[in-house]
Amino acid sequence: MKLGRVLGPAGVRGWLKIQSYTDPPENLLRHHSWLLRDAQGRHTVRTLAESSADGRWLRARFEGVEDRNAAELLGGADIEVERSALPPTAAREYYRDDLIGFRVANGEGRELGHVSHFIEAPAGPVMVVTGARELWIPALPAHLKRVSLERGEIEVDWPDEL
Repeated sequence: MKLGRVLGPAGVRGWLKIQSYTDPPENLLRHHSWLLRDAQGRHTVRTLAESSADGRWLRARFEGVEDRNAAELLGGADIEVERSALPPTAAREYYRDDLIGFRVANGEGRELGHVSHFIEAPAGPVMVVTGARELWIPALPAHLKRVSLERGEIEVDWPDEL
């Protein structure tokens, strides 16, 4: 399950700047073993040696990563953890990975497309829906009216002409 992204090195001693997709962001630091997936899809398991949160970003250093050169090699990797390591969701809470590929329709029943991926924006997560055209819909309760995990469908409060 993808929970974050390595943005790049933070300093010269092997620290990395981390973008967390968890809420709150510090929840990512509860997992001490991370699976890093690079752009080519290769996986590397890394163990946290140290970590901190500074408000907007997380900072982490892995065992065996001691300098900026080693940290640079990890930049851009997605951070994943085993699904079994995640807590169950509460009512109206969903893991983003579980929603990828879901059919998206508005309240009038018009199909808008399927969930392609999510993007972190300053105002919150955005659900990217691809269909006849690409739509960026805020993934917030005000816009997500109903999610059916069983049917793979999401109903949104979103006009189809935007």
